[in-house]
Amino acid sequence: MKPTLLVLAAGMGSRYGGLKQLDGVGPSGETIMDYSVYDAMRAGFGRVVFVIRHDFEDDFRKKVLSKYENSIPVDVVFQSIDALPEGYTVPEGREKPWGTNHAIMMSSDTIREPFAVINADDFYSRHAFEVIAEELSREDRKPGEYCMVGFRVGNTMTENGSVSRGVCTTENGKLTKVVERRAISFDPEHKISFVDESDGSTKYLEPDTLVSMNFWGLTPDYFDYSKREFRRFLDKYIETPKSEFFIPSVVDKLIRNGEATVSVLDTHARWFGVTYPEDRQMVVEKLAELHADGTYPARLF
Repeated sequence: MKPTLLVLAAGMGSRYGGLKQLDGVGPSGETIMDYSVYDAMRAGFGRVVFVIRHDFEDDFRKKVLSKYENSIPVDVVFQSIDALPEGYTVPEGREKPWGTNHAIMMSSDTIREPFAVINADDFYSRHAFEVIAEELSREDRKPGEYCMVGFRVGNTMTENGSVSRGVCTTENGKLTKVVERRAISFDPEHKISFVDESDGSTKYLEPDTLVSMNFWGLTPDYFDYSKREFRRFLDKYIETPKSEFFIPSVVDKLIRNGEATVSVLDTHARWFGVTYPEDRQMVVEKLAELHADGTYPARLF
């Protein structure tokens, strides 16, 4: 059974200043999603499911999905702020979506096979898709046996502001802990630093520190765990306006409970994306180089 690729494309793009999922950054106007779909097809994925918002569905179908019609089967599901379990309502003043793991849950009625999860606005590289496709295609894979592609934090930074990363701890190739760290940035000496939210102190990360870039390999049982954990999250944080239900938080909980294992698939590939408007030119230049050296053809689709 071929795995499915789940693309999280419902983000608001607040820091970037627009719908960066639809921004053409390749030489022929390709979006970053186009490269992910192209690499996934070559790696052996059999279908793509996009999580989007209703308000840009028409543009998304015209500008993105129409390109894939003759290449790979695609489906669309929708993330909305009012997609809550029975008994819960959106609190007054809540504007922010519920986060990446909530987005995953929107595909629970659509996906029945092993699947990989990625962000729409991240370029992960061909090698990352190859290693996770191979792992997800194992015939002996059991429920609760997950995986993730681990990137080196030094290969995921931007010079233009701070980022959030899931900082990982591993043992014998398995993930033992993942902690979502926010406001990771270069300090004046170009060291990678972040503010520890538990005590307000500044701490540092070595460039080769393993981090999650939300490139997860999961099996359908993950949906049931997510629904359970989402209720627990809402019970605690529903009145916190900017609270988010993150993938690393759920995965970390399942690992600690002994309900899941996560194999870490290492790659030294360089991630890049358009977190900030100033990042765009760098992405355009890097993609142009990858076309020029033959990594990608003149046109992807």
